[in-house]
Amino acid sequence: MSMAGNLRKVTSLGRVGGLRKVARLARRRPRVDLSHPARSPLGSSVVNCVTYRDGVRLPAGVDLVDSVERVRKNRDGFVWLGLHEPTDQEFAGIAELFDLHPLAVEDAVEAHQRPKLEHYGETLFAVFKTVCYVEHEELTATSEVVNTGEIMVFVGHDFVITVRHGRHGSLGPLREELEAAPQQLAKGPAAVLHAIADHVVDDYLNVTDAVQADIDLVEMAVFADNGARVDAGHIYQLKRELLELKRALVPLARPLEELATRPIRVVDPEIQAYFRDVSDHLLRAKEQLTAFDELLNSILQAHLAQVTVAQNEDMRKITAWAAIVAVPTMVCGVYGMNFDHMPELHWRYGYGMVIAVISVACLMLHRGFRRNGWL
Repeated sequence: MSMAGNLRKVTSLGRVGGLRKVARLARRRPRVDLSHPARSPLGSSVVNCVTYRDGVRLPAGVDLVDSVERVRKNRDGFVWLGLHEPTDQEFAGIAELFDLHPLAVEDAVEAHQRPKLEHYGETLFAVFKTVCYVEHEELTATSEVVNTGEIMVFVGHDFVITVRHGRHGSLGPLREELEAAPQQLAKGPAAVLHAIADHVVDDYLNVTDAVQADIDLVEMAVFADNGARVDAGHIYQLKRELLELKRALVPLARPLEELATRPIRVVDPEIQAYFRDVSDHLLRAKEQLTAFDELLNSILQAHLAQVTVAQNEDMRKITAWAAIVAVPTMVCGVYGMNFDHMPELHWRYGYGMVIAVISVACLMLHRGFRRNGWL
């Protein structure tokens, strides 16, 4: 479509009342990031709307439609629109303005998507799973260790739209870092996409380091003197949380490889080298997850072996005491048959002798069991 056609399209969209209502949310409400809960614009999905030219943030004061008109008219710069959990109604006008594909829009609104990279004409749609380590004083069988969210990114020649789901993974600090490096931001929307991917993968590495500390604690507890008393539910809980982390991390390998190697119109070849670096970091995180999974399997097997050994020891102790108790039971059973003619039945010292024999026999059995490690 020609530039004049684009301008006519944008201008006609600007007359639509519903679109104007959605677009002006970025101007009416405070433009703050959800990384500051006390200042979050609750009830509004628009977190920020900023225009950049040559890597420099332009002053605010125009709504979304006007910003897009200026960028497309000047053929310079791009618009970065940030959203948090938008509804269908809030996103409808934005999707029409930027000509977003309905399938990508549906994924962005509904969330719960696997990490992926899709091409819709001149627009690139990427999905990232964000992760956050949940602090806890003590690991239990129900402790939440990893919390996940999502970031959807629409990338075009003159716009970036980020849609966040979840209460973590804020892009506010990332935006500030990019604005502090205008030479990188001047490379266009692809630079923002790289920064988001790098930010997400760095969080993976931070979470894996934190999870490693939990695994070390469980390992120490299992191999302690009372390791058999450790609740196996703690180990299973860590394995479940690792599975959640793996679901976020592993599917991202293919999209990053495509961004790093495959020619894409909206991604400058110079930016692809940066994606290769992100892919290397992701590989490191994957290797850590694989090592953690194998280590937890070994810890679980060791724990089950310790439980089996402890049960065997308990059974040996029970058997030893049962053998000791069997001596007086047998003797008393014999003399409890009430026959008239039994050895030593009417002897004055018979009772004392029987007690002495029972005691000596029990002591000898106890000593033998102690010597063999049964007691």
